[in-house]
Amino acid sequence: MTAADISPSRTYKGDCLNNAPTESILHTPKTERVRHRLYASRAEARRKLFGYIEGFYNPTRKHARNGMLSPIEFERQHKAKAEGV
Repeated sequence: MTAADISPSRTYKGDCLNNAPTESILHTPKTERVRHRLYASRAEARRKLFGYIEGFYNPTRKHARNGMLSPIEFERQHKAKAEGV
């Protein structure tokens, strides 16, 4: 435990509780919106990050891991394929 009451991950690679997927997902927003920026309050930071994720990252930003599709487009295509359309 630390002063911030946070404990490190105790899982190993391949463990379903591994935090690597979450860290991977959060890497881009953290580098593009959080680092090197100062926010007046936690509430402002939350608003800005939410706007980035819901306004750009999910609907627009293309990802190499899913065929250069945005997450929303990838989900739409996956759903259509699953429904046999």
